[in-house]
Amino acid sequence: MTFSEIDARFITEFADETRAQLTARSLAHEHGVHVIPAATGAHYAALAAATQAQNIVEVGTGFGVSGLWLLRGAPQAILTSIDDGYDRQEQAKPLFVAAGFAPNQIRLITGRASDVLPRMNETSYDLVVIDGDPAQIASYVPQALRLIRVGGVLLAPHVLWKGDVADPAKRGTVPSAFRAMLAAVAESDDVTATISPLGDGLLTVTKLR
Repeated sequence: MTFSEIDARFITEFADETRAQLTARSLAHEHGVHVIPAATGAHYAALAAATQAQNIVEVGTGFGVSGLWLLRGAPQAILTSIDDGYDRQEQAKPLFVAAGFAPNQIRLITGRASDVLPRMNETSYDLVVIDGDPAQIASYVPQALRLIRVGGVLLAPHVLWKGDVADPAKRGTVPSAFRAMLAAVAESDDVTATISPLGDGLLTVTKLR
């Protein structure tokens, strides 16, 4: 075992999950839905707390793993979560309640993010998480940044995509989409951004203007 692997295990074990979160994670594994690791979720919670988030948008409800972490950091926030899987959202609902969140804090929208995001109010959200279809990720970012207030944060997991994004020889649809997204973010003077190695890579973007 290398030193970096020891570090990764330590970081993962540092991020304890509640019973509701563990149930959501178990459901995701059972149905083959890829979810963020607990360490990435803990980062979500820390940023939700740091931004004092009141209104959060999430693309990719899944079974509620990410949403539960977001609300853990901002327990009074309203979470609007978008997913094209109605059955997944229906199974996520009781887990939010079991975690102690009021039903009116959770707004689940069934549909495609490309259809829903353009209809949402500009500069009305503190935090936006994009964890939807990787092939569409580049098209989600401009809409997400439109929704965020100045000082708000955009989070996008999986941006290193199994190491393929950093390897120019990998020219598949998904790594190419992530490269396009990262290039657009890097070229913008309206944001500041960084990539963390958490999980499969986590992009954090703060809106400056």
